[in-house]
Amino acid sequence: MTPTPATRRWALLAMSVGVFCVQLDAFALNLALPRIGRDLHAGGAGLQWVISAYLLSTGTLMLGAGRLGDLFGRRRLLVLGLAVFGASSLVCALAPALPVLVGARVVQGAGAALVMPVGLSLLTNVYPSDLRGRATGRALGIGGIATACGPFIGSALTDAVSWRAVFWLNVPLAALGAVWASRTAESCDTSASRRVDWHGLATATAALVALCVVVDRGRHWRWPVVLAGLVGTAALLAWFVRYARVVANPLVELTLFRNGPYVALTLAGAVANTATVMFLFVVPLTLQGQWDLSVSMAGTAFLAPALAMALAGPIAGRVPPPAAVRVMTICLGAGAAVLACLAGASSLAGYLVAATVGGVVLGTANSLTLVASQGVIRPERAGEASGVTKTVITVAAGLGVALAGAVTDQNRGVGSEAASDTALRITALGCTAACVILAVWLGAHERQRRDTRLAQQQEKETGPE
Repeated sequence: MTPTPATRRWALLAMSVGVFCVQLDAFALNLALPRIGRDLHAGGAGLQWVISAYLLSTGTLMLGAGRLGDLFGRRRLLVLGLAVFGASSLVCALAPALPVLVGARVVQGAGAALVMPVGLSLLTNVYPSDLRGRATGRALGIGGIATACGPFIGSALTDAVSWRAVFWLNVPLAALGAVWASRTAESCDTSASRRVDWHGLATATAALVALCVVVDRGRHWRWPVVLAGLVGTAALLAWFVRYARVVANPLVELTLFRNGPYVALTLAGAVANTATVMFLFVVPLTLQGQWDLSVSMAGTAFLAPALAMALAGPIAGRVPPPAAVRVMTICLGAGAAVLACLAGASSLAGYLVAATVGGVVLGTANSLTLVASQGVIRPERAGEASGVTKTVITVAAGLGVALAGAVTDQNRGVGSEAASDTALRITALGCTAACVILAVWLGAHERQRRDTRLAQQQEKETGPE
């Protein structure tokens, strides 16, 4: 089926509702864990797996999901992902015990792993080059609303109805998204063999599982166990790279990592995503702690930063690919400045103004990672590229959560001034370092281009001897 304006709109609607559900379920249950524990007669560290199981499953399966969409049809796998997500949400809503809920969250993460990279690559292929950035930006803007407002949507539903209402909300939305996705045009990489690199998929997934478990749980372990986990991860990744060099149709073509703009955007996006997670974790709770606002007042006060983050998706969609790395550099520098201002704010009004600016720049940087990285790769391998990018930035989000827990788990909690300032300053330093590295890379890239143009000009002037 040739993409038409109508089928493109179906793809955009399906991706928008999919990314909304996926992002909402990543953030909506954080404040509901105590209620879940009481309802399911569970407690202790096991409750954390309600969050961790979903994030780990999503992060570890995205890499393979993106490439499978390229090979077997992006529309088909997007429909499958939404169906899996909706069905597992139903099981979550009806879960009678914690093990059932955690298991269903693992399956839900598998559905989410299909929705995100496959949906992005579908938009890349059904929209023409001059429109795909805006379309992707709009879908990510919808996801930004769920990301920024997720904790408050989850707490409001939990207080008014039940934590199960978060999952019930997913069921009709996922079903509607699957119907919309089924009406769009199919696309796949017709130039590649349909043979799946199962060995590479298994090795990469095992490496990502090991890394994500270490990132998520490492702060509770002794250092020899953490070191063993990191060594095992490195060994699996080394084996994956070695195998990819010799196999005919690898899961990920290593030439992807020779694409300078793609690598720069992906690594910068990892830093931006970590900063965003810290921002979303620290700011709402600081409004309740340092500024002594109630939960409802804190949610109302955070609306401006949340809306600013949601609007950042369409902004990122309008950035032309040649300018993407430069804009990302500016966003990271501005993000570092904003985070430092938040740490030193002396009034609530100033804090909220800085947080709103932070929502714009961090939201733009996050969306730009996915929008612009799709603009610098071949469309036929868009799923592979989006899978790699989403895997990297999702694991980075896990690092952000771990960092948040490490620096803010103090006696006074994350809402205390000292703890929140420490978290924000550490994150600002990371953004500054990434900004400097990108600026140096840009300078070297520009010099190389200038030298190439001068050499070509001299060759034309002198002519053949």
